[in-house]
Formats: sequence, structure tokens, C-alpha cells
Amino acid sequence: MTTRPRQLRRNATDAENRLWYVLRNRGLGGHKFVRQMAIGPFIADFVCREAGLIVELDGGQHGENAEDIRRTTYLNAEGYSVLRFWNNEVMDNRDGVLEAISRTIAAAPSPDLRFAPATLSPTGRGIRGARAAAGAEAALQASTEGVARP
Repeated sequence: MTTRPRQLRRNATDAENRLWYVLRNRGLGGHKFVRQMAIGPFIADFVCREAGLIVELDGGQHGENAEDIRRTTYLNAEGYSVLRFWNNEVMDNRDGVLEAISRTIAAAPSPDLRFAPATLSPTGRGIRGARAAAGAEAALQASTEGVARP
């Protein structure tokens, strides 16, 4: 699903370009944003993965319709908070929009809590652990051959 996001990036609205100008290259408080990212069946306008935040810009065709509600419900279930702004809010008050995004990020859980490292399987379990254990046992046996045991 890379073709559709790429098309959306190329055909961004003026409001999307205006907001992206600040968000790109970690321009908002050092937070990394990506734009037009596929999440399940949806494409989110702007995503800050470390804060679990999606920023959506809505034009006149949006009026908190059923599809927007379904989309937001899905994205919330995936662990994201969703902020929605009208295109004209970005055009008329970009600084206010950026302030709202910054406040939301500041209130988000720490990335350390959101993305806890995966737990590794205990040594000796799984194919690599079994091979390592067998190799260590063979090496030990080879090193002790010919050595007198009491």
C-alpha cells in the first residue's frame, strides 16, 4: 500500500503543505513525524509514532461523518490518539495548531512505556539456543578428551 500514500503526498493540500513545513525534519520539538502513513485500511495524514499521535486535517467534505468516526475508532484501537483540525485552522492559525499538537505530545506516555522492548526467549530455547547449547557441549567434551578425571 505504498502507491496511494505516495499519490497523496504528491497531491497534498495547501494546509497539509503548510503544516508539513514545520513537522518535517523533527521541526516540532524534535519529534519525528511521517506523512500519509498507512495504518490498517486507512492512511493517516501525519503520524508521530513515538507519541502515538495522528494528526488529521479535514476539508469541507468532513463533518464528523460516520466514516470519520469509524476511522478514529479503529486508530484509537491501534493505540493512537487522533487530533483533527480543519484545513482553515491550519491556514489561519498554524501556530495555535502547532501548540495543540505540542501539548498533546507532552501529555503522551513516555516512548519507553509505549514501546517496551520485546522479551527475548531464554537461553537454550528456540533453534538458535539449542544449537548454541549443543555447540558448547561439544566444545566442552572435545576440550576434556584425553584429560584424566579423578
